Amino acid sequence: MEPALANLIASSPGRALVPEPDPASAAQAPTGARLSRRQLRAQMFFLAVYGWLALTVGGSWFARRLAAARDADVGVVGSLVWQGTANAAWLLAGITVWLLMRRFGSGAIGLLALYMAGALIVPLEALIGALVDAAFVSGPILPVRTLGRLPLSIALYALIVAVGLTAARQRLAVDEQDRARALEIALEDARQALARATAEPAAPESRLIVASGARRVPVEIAEIEWFAAADRRQVAVHWSDREGLLRSTLQALEARIDPKLFARCHRSTLVNLGRVSAFAPLPDGSWRLTMESGAEVVTSRTYRRELLERLGL
Repeated sequence: MEPALANLIASSPGRALVPEPDPASAAQAPTGARLSRRQLRAQMFFLAVYGWLALTVGGSWFARRLAAARDADVGVVGSLVWQGTANAAWLLAGITVWLLMRRFGSGAIGLLALYMAGALIVPLEALIGALVDAAFVSGPILPVRTLGRLPLSIALYALIVAVGLTAARQRLAVDEQDRARALEIALEDARQALARATAEPAAPESRLIVASGARRVPVEIAEIEWFAAADRRQVAVHWSDREGLLRSTLQALEARIDPKLFARCHRSTLVNLGRVSAFAPLPDGSWRLTMESGAEVVTSRTYRRELLERLGL
């Protein structure tokens, strides 16, 4: 499940728009905390440096013991240089993982790319480590040294990939927070447009004649919560816990009504943003919009992006 939207509360005429709480996000992030992309990059940089220093300092102790067992004289500084040089190659491996995840993402294709890269990186890192070891202490032949380093190389590469996937999840959370803030702005603009529409005298285009049962009734556009395509020539109109039919296509109707107030949230649905009372993320990355009447409308991932772009957010 993608990370949940930030808990935002936006003021509106007569009521507040409150994003629905998501239990998963509440368990994952502290209340009120928001991580920017710059902070995320800084965290990953310091984590990489910290990991390199920890491996270098910790490995130097084992390196001195190995050197003593083979009658080699390696001091503290020499062991630090030894392990620092061997571990520096893993910084390049980390950069490679980061570039692959930027290019292919963290989905199935990204994981496949990381797996294929690991088939090259792991033995190469083992070989580099074996060469560095040979420069400081004598021992078995190079192929044996390389095989001996393979388990450590596999573990380190798996750790780097795990950290990369965690960072990708964090970045998705930051992106979701940005989209949530943009949606809040869009909904506030729609509520202001709704307030202006209800305050001004009704113009001919501000209402629609809708077939409701055997009657045809005028409906103020500002009172309509959402439109749904009924068939190729008719649109279902939902307002004030009522519904009716309008002879039109959804595309033609979209061209007639205020784009600041109504927006396409699905290929077969137009929603009045001013009538949205709450929103919440769904596991597939789409959003569930709850209208004032309690009806729920799903905003697909595709139209979510189009909605924000159309509103210039």
